This record gives sequence, C-alpha cells and structure tokens, in this order.
Amino acid sequence: MTNYQQANSLNTTSNTNLLIPHQSYASLFLRFLKFGSLAWGGPFAQIAMIRQEIVEEEKWITPERFNRVLAVYQALPGPEAHELCVYFGMVARGRTGALLAGLGFMLPGFVLMLSLSWFYVTVGINSPIFQAVFLGMQPAVAALIVRAVHRIGSHALHNDNWLWVIAFITALAQLLNINFLVTLFIAGLIYTLAQRKQNQLAMILTAGFVLSIAYFGLRGLYSTQPLADLTSASIKSASLLTLFWSGLKSGLLTFGGAYTVIPFLRHDAVQAGAWMTNTQFLDGLALSGLLPAPLIIFSTFVGYIGGGVPGAVLITIAIFTPAFAFTMIGHEYLERLVDNKSAHAFLDGITAGVVGLISATALGILSETILGIHAWIIFSIGLIALFQSKAKWTVAAVVLAAGLYGMLFL
Repeated sequence: MTNYQQANSLNTTSNTNLLIPHQSYASLFLRFLKFGSLAWGGPFAQIAMIRQEIVEEEKWITPERFNRVLAVYQALPGPEAHELCVYFGMVARGRTGALLAGLGFMLPGFVLMLSLSWFYVTVGINSPIFQAVFLGMQPAVAALIVRAVHRIGSHALHNDNWLWVIAFITALAQLLNINFLVTLFIAGLIYTLAQRKQNQLAMILTAGFVLSIAYFGLRGLYSTQPLADLTSASIKSASLLTLFWSGLKSGLLTFGGAYTVIPFLRHDAVQAGAWMTNTQFLDGLALSGLLPAPLIIFSTFVGYIGGGVPGAVLITIAIFTPAFAFTMIGHEYLERLVDNKSAHAFLDGITAGVVGLISATALGILSETILGIHAWIIFSIGLIALFQSKAKWTVAAVVLAAGLYGMLFL
C-alpha cells in the first residue's frame, strides 16, 4: 500500500490534487481520540490544535483551503471543531474515516460527562458540599453565556443594521415565549429580502412580525400563569423518543457555535418537557465547562437526567448526527449551498436570530442566578477573566474557581 492517498474532489481551491498521508482506520481513530482528550478551552482552542498538527505540521491541506472549509462549517449548524474532525476523516478515508474521526473526537467528553452525570445524580444532589460547589458554579456559567453572546454577536452581526434589528426582535420574541422555529424562519426570510435589496418587503415583514409578537406574546402573558420553579420532586420523566427528537432538533439549530444550543435544550428540558430543573440545567453546563470536549456534550447530562443511561446515549447520538451527516452526505453540496448568496443570506439571518435567542436566555439565567453579593462577586470576576484571558484553560479555571468559592463561602 502506498504511503500517500490522493485527496478526493472536495478540493476546489486549486487544480492540484493534495496528497494526504495514508491513515489506517486504527491510526485515524487514535489520532482524533487524542485530539478529543486534549480538547480544552472551547472551540477556538480546539480548532487551533487541529490546524497546528494537520495543516501546519503535516500539511494535509493548504492553509487557504482550511480557511475555506472552516468558513463552510461556520455557516452551518453544529460544533465546528467536531465537524472539522469529521471532514478530515472524510478526506483521509471516506465515510468510514469520517465516522471514526468524529467518534474519536467526541468519545472522551462523552465518557467523562456520562460519569459525571452518574456522580451528580447519585452523590452530588444529596451532598451539602457539592450543592455549595454547584451553587458557586452557576454564576460562572452565567458569565460564560454572557461572554459567548458577545463573541458570537461580534462575528454574526458585523455592523449590519438589519442583523441587529433581527437579533433584537428575536430576543423580544423569546422573552414573550414565541415559538423559536417560527422566529428563526422569519429571521432568515427578512435578511434574505434585505440582501436582495427588497427593503420595502423586508420592512413590511419586520413590522408584521413585531405586531404579531406583541399580540400573541402579550396575550400569552395575560392568559397563562408563569411557569413554576420546578423542584427535584416534581420533575417528570421524558420518553426516549422525546429525548432523541429534542437532541436532533437542537443539533440542526446550533448556528454560530455550541453555545447556541442552550436556549433550545433549555426550552425542551426545563420549560416544555419539565424533565429537569433550571438549577440542574445550569449544573450540567458548569460540568461541561470542566471537560475536554465540545460544550455541546452537556446534552449528555440533559439526557441522563431525563432518561438515565439510554436517554444520555440517545440524545448525544441525535445532537451529533447533523455534524456527521453534513460531511458524510457530501461536502460538495454544502459548498454550493454556502456559495449561493440567497442561501447564505438566509443562514446569516438565522444566525442573527440565534444571537437574539441566546441574549434572551442569558437575561433569564442572570435573573435567576445572580442573587446576592456572593453571586455578583463570582459573576463579575469570572466575566473579567473570560474577557481578559485568551488561555485555553480559562473556562475550566473559572468554573473550578467558582466551585471552590462556593464550597468555602456558600
């Protein structure tokens, strides 16, 4: 067998075929298992690690092509670092390679999160020490979400007035409990019209949507009772089908990075499905911040609370399925989609809408967690650290320090 394998026709950057070092299935899996075991610090650190070894050191593809591939995945839902692993597995050994690379990258985080979920349920809830630790972590999670809103918004809105308007409207719709699927579709449609210079139609649709939000949202506020704060004793169990559908739906809507999945899973798990409390949801987010994994792995915790080990496995499979499917079905089709200006505008509008959803979710979490002087101290220091430090250990350090503060002072 030769030492090199020609890259397939995914390379459209130049007419020269790239030569990719031959990878056995075992070595490919172990390489990405290593990446998954070292995936600290969130998507930016994870992408930098993959780029350093595969692009800069081993030169599987050119830096220019890497940037183009990354741009494709940034325009689509799913955790970009994981999707890049699937992509490199695809160009190295086809669909089997894509599956092995993706599994290798996500497996360490999944095993660790499943173990922590078991520990949380069997020990953490009943232990005053761990209750204090998790109570300290929750304001840190709020700081993480605020930082994520700023980071995602600065890239997604890029000084475009229409995108800012869309983000504001979708935030308002989320606060008034308008169905987010309807909101995101209209957000994409508004920006598509604006990009086609059909500004009058875009303004009419925007005005109509705002009036609809005001009518149905305010009507809902006056006609229904606010959701009760669920206790551990009152939460419901979730069917495995419900967990799978929630994961699949969330995986298809994570535009702009893993943090964008938070409002969707929170809506299903805490509000609509009521199979976990908001406190438990925030604890799961805090635990995921400690792990070498895409943040989206906190879905494993959500599934475990709703349906035990089977629920954790099913929701994890479902939420990662789109990240595998996009590349394994055909990267060439995705490139054509992203190159299509109308489709790109629709995706940009959805991304702006997701920024609004996260912002509204962040406001809700802040109102529920930043209570008392200790919470303000943790939140403020954590937020400063997250904005000032670019080290890949910052997220884990902030969450751990917050847990230690909670153990000592709460």
